[in-house]
Amino acid sequence: MKNSIRLLIAVFFLLSGAGKTTAQVPATRVYDGEKLAKVKARMQEKEYAPAIARLMSDADKALKNKPVSVMDKDMVPGSGDKHDYMSMGPYWWPDPTKPDGLPYIRKDGVRNPNATSDRTNIGKTISNILTLGTAYYFSGNEKYAAKAAEFTRVWFLNPATRMNPNMNYGQMIPGRNGGKGRGFGMIDAYAFIEVLDVVEMMSTSTSFTKADREGLKNWFKEYLKWIQTSSVANEERTAKNNHGLAFDVQQTVYALFTGDSALARKTISEFAEKRLFPQIEPDGKQPRELARTTGFGYTNFNLIHMMDMCAVCRNLDIDVYNSTSKDGRNITKALEYMASFVGKPQSEFPYQQIKGWDKEQQTSCWILRRASFYDKKSGWEAISKKYMNTPKTDRRYLLYSLE
Repeated sequence: MKNSIRLLIAVFFLLSGAGKTTAQVPATRVYDGEKLAKVKARMQEKEYAPAIARLMSDADKALKNKPVSVMDKDMVPGSGDKHDYMSMGPYWWPDPTKPDGLPYIRKDGVRNPNATSDRTNIGKTISNILTLGTAYYFSGNEKYAAKAAEFTRVWFLNPATRMNPNMNYGQMIPGRNGGKGRGFGMIDAYAFIEVLDVVEMMSTSTSFTKADREGLKNWFKEYLKWIQTSSVANEERTAKNNHGLAFDVQQTVYALFTGDSALARKTISEFAEKRLFPQIEPDGKQPRELARTTGFGYTNFNLIHMMDMCAVCRNLDIDVYNSTSKDGRNITKALEYMASFVGKPQSEFPYQQIKGWDKEQQTSCWILRRASFYDKKSGWEAISKKYMNTPKTDRRYLLYSLE
């Protein structure tokens, strides 16, 4: 099996002419550019070959996918403009006691499969761009960058199909608030921060053009202006749970991408006092996340945002990971609390986790691996290695390597 994977990789690089690609260090923010370059230099070795093979297979499938846009939805937002992104709150359902089901009622942690609209298509777009752009970086094959550019143009740039740079109708709730969106809707596009990393990974491409980059930069300038001035975005800015923390990560990345270093550094300078310390107790618990019906999952979710901000700051030579309040609140404490349940049965978790315990165990292992980058003596990687059983074909082995 191992030999067949190596043969597959060797044939791929022979046919694509990618075997002699240089290990470019991309100017990424969430992913570590130097780690990516080291992986690229060794990608034909057994440690990475399975993940590379799967990545290329996924990318070849993505080449056949048709781009989608905000114009493809059936619902029309309150503005009357289908270019405005629109989604429904995922945990809201028709009220069975009302003839028309309105207003919708909340079932925390239970996703309504019909609460899709633009959320499905934004997910498809992001997934395709990430797959294709990453495949381009590791292979050097322009066909992947060209297809990534096509998805980017359709969602962000082409006048007939582009998404307006706002989230005014994100996570709206039928029958409530006059059809307007909520600040929570910004989380639908959180993975834009990774899209922008992949754009940096395609910086050497001739197919993902300078015009594409400039157009995308202008789109995010407009989006950042909306973030700073919109009352909807302000709901997210003032959120006390994971949404507020995610807001800061997004604002920082978009500011850096568009050249507003002053806003980025201001957000970072306030991050520990404003976001971290209020959300983490001295014993490491995150009470606002533990209150959810999937308390362990939301604990992980917020820790991922913390790891993302740590990575962004590290690339600016700023240490957020070790920020500590006077009464001992810090990321390490939050990790310790989470790690105390890794490898344990769900019965030992004293809060609700109504689904996905095993999946969240693996998510925890990846969080601990990322945390080990900031503290080699922490033991996080040892715990991660002991309990991680993620298949070696998983792309995270490439993006969050131990190089």
